[in-house]
Amino acid sequence: MKSLKRLSAIFTPGALAWIMPFLLIIPNLALAFTESDPLLAKLTDIILPLGVYMLLASLTTSVGITVLFAIPLIFFAGFQIVLLHLYGESIMAVDMFLNIATTNSKEASELLSNLIFALILVVIIYFPTLTLGLICLVRRRCCSVADIRLIRRCGFVLFSVGIMLLIVSSLALPRFSVRRNIFPVNVIANMIEAVHRTIDTTHYVSTSAPYTFSPVLTHDRDMREVYVIVIGETSRADNWQLFGYDRPTNPRLSTRDGLIVFDKTLSECNTTYKSVPMLLSPLTAENFGDSIYYTKGICSAFNEAGFNTAFISNQQRNHSFIDFFANQAQTTEFIRDSEPSALDDRLVDRLIDFIDRSPADKIFVVLHAYGSHFNYHERYNDAFRVFTPDRASEASTENRQELLNAYDNSIVYTDYVLDRVISSLDSLAVPAALIYTSDHGEDIFDDDRGRFLHSSPTTTFTQIHVPFLVWFSASYRDSFPDIFANTVANSSADVSSTRSVFPSMMSIAGIDSPRVRPSDDLTSSQYRELPRRYLNDYNEPVNLRQAGFKPVDFRNAENYNISTE
Repeated sequence: MKSLKRLSAIFTPGALAWIMPFLLIIPNLALAFTESDPLLAKLTDIILPLGVYMLLASLTTSVGITVLFAIPLIFFAGFQIVLLHLYGESIMAVDMFLNIATTNSKEASELLSNLIFALILVVIIYFPTLTLGLICLVRRRCCSVADIRLIRRCGFVLFSVGIMLLIVSSLALPRFSVRRNIFPVNVIANMIEAVHRTIDTTHYVSTSAPYTFSPVLTHDRDMREVYVIVIGETSRADNWQLFGYDRPTNPRLSTRDGLIVFDKTLSECNTTYKSVPMLLSPLTAENFGDSIYYTKGICSAFNEAGFNTAFISNQQRNHSFIDFFANQAQTTEFIRDSEPSALDDRLVDRLIDFIDRSPADKIFVVLHAYGSHFNYHERYNDAFRVFTPDRASEASTENRQELLNAYDNSIVYTDYVLDRVISSLDSLAVPAALIYTSDHGEDIFDDDRGRFLHSSPTTTFTQIHVPFLVWFSASYRDSFPDIFANTVANSSADVSSTRSVFPSMMSIAGIDSPRVRPSDDLTSSQYRELPRRYLNDYNEPVNLRQAGFKPVDFRNAENYNISTE
């Protein structure tokens, strides 16, 4: 209390009125260093908002009221500082708000525990201002009229210069707009867009109802077949032995017959709630946008073709399109509804049980794994502690090796789970196939940018470089040799996972549909490499440079001989 009294004595209402606009402009100053925008855009983003803040501060002599009304701006400023600490660049994106809405509480708590420093910094910067403002409000301490007039004059000058800069920027910079380049207007616009998308999502069941795949089954209807898609979580190809990693993270899959590896695969998105729907539908970065609200998932296609379908997830429900696609299966199970800490091998148990109980000969199953999601060391049991030490939970560059050990152990465990799935399918001695890929990859303090995790507003190579595997049983290879041969022939091609999983699995199962593009089908002789595209925060298909790739990302892609054009 004594310290607060000293502060209130030192910082007069007039001083507080001067200080507040400069505290609010801190995120704009930080963004000037982190973003690659032209200098003109950066100056506009600093001078115009600062002028507005000073004008707002001059509206009343009651600095307490001014601070009270500035609380929303303080919230956005603090949130932006935390985001910059986490990802090192960019504003709060639409996807960021939607990720908050679709992330379960356990994942959120795991992340928050690694943001303590940023949160403390925000408190240090803004809490004294809020406290002093409330003291001034309660004690009815006001600024002098002279202070208010001087702040207003300075604000008017800065605002006028800012408006001129805004006009010049709008005319001279093709991609410049207030909605995208002026903080916090861009963040508020993104939040509003997130609300609109959330509202549109609530109508999905009705808007997608007329959608049909109009499938035609080309395989013998009396032949027993089993097909499985496994969607991994946060698994980056960089740490897979099958893709050239120097650690033995795939000891089981490395010896599997019938396994085809696509080592030039990138996802078109680094966030789960958009990448998984693209993996499980005809949607791509080009047509995701509004089309997601009118499109059904692959389980619906297999339903129409006469298959017995299941969607079995080891993730929690999050009321996103993934849930909607899951509910389109004839059998839907979210294991974590009853087993909150289940490991991914429970997916295999459920798969075996579903196949054994299936009354139909034609079976299709989607398994959605928890994979390598942070905290990494919680994704496997002690039997898979191959690389140690592996118990670090604090995200820091100092802990990188230990984090990497844990991450690699999670890949070893994924190798075991996939091998179990393949063994189960192989034992059926029928035409069977599996496709595995991950929704996205992960940053683990890989370079001097200090990036960690995924779903950042701008992507990196390691966030979208994902493993892609296709396995065929011996019976399938004998029954459909052309499919197998075409898949092998395409294994050296550049691949977009989010474009190719759906058409490839449809083709593998012998399902023709007008929704399938042969040019995206990895099992087809008509497969064609297409320009790389990334689905950005505004649901626009952009090239990788516009997606945020830096020179180091292009070099990383070149090391894997992956085209980025």
